[in-house]
Amino acid sequence: MSRQVFLYDPPDRFVAGTVGLPGRRTFFLQAIAGPRVTSVVLEKTQVAALAERMDELLDEVVRRSGGSASVPAMAPAEVADTAPLETPVEEEFRVGTMALAWDAEEQRMVVEAQALVELDADTEEDLAEAEERLLQDEENGPPMLRVRLTGAQARAFAKRALDVVNAGRPPCPLCSLPLDPEGHVCPRQNGYRRGA
Repeated sequence: MSRQVFLYDPPDRFVAGTVGLPGRRTFFLQAIAGPRVTSVVLEKTQVAALAERMDELLDEVVRRSGGSASVPAMAPAEVADTAPLETPVEEEFRVGTMALAWDAEEQRMVVEAQALVELDADTEEDLAEAEERLLQDEENGPPMLRVRLTGAQARAFAKRALDVVNAGRPPCPLCSLPLDPEGHVCPRQNGYRRGA
């Protein structure tokens, strides 16, 4: 069976979003082009890392081009997307590996999210070798979402993704762990319950 690649070049919409209540949210990347919708599940930390790294890469592109690249310094208001995820949200796969690149010729950010795959290896070296073979296998590798974005779309994605990550439960002012509506047992209060 050949590898399934969900390609969006360009997408009508590419966003990070959640389903569920704070503390029990499931995070998704969703790409849309016309009637086609692809939704993949990932961890909150993956969303944050993707957004932060995307902003860093865009900043580096601007720096190296001397400002001539078609990348705005901030997310333009006209491409901001605050709409909810397209429903129904149907998971294609759970993301394991992600990659970012800048295509200087086309002036596009390339985002790749590859399905999580369990590998069986005896040593760390065997595991690293198996991971590398899997990543390079364009014919039989795991499913992948590949999205190509303009600089403005990439900035808007990164801003929304960070907003989504930060919209969860507020942190405890003492220990920085998330507060549930009913409070939490704060390690800085020697185990006493702290209210929200």
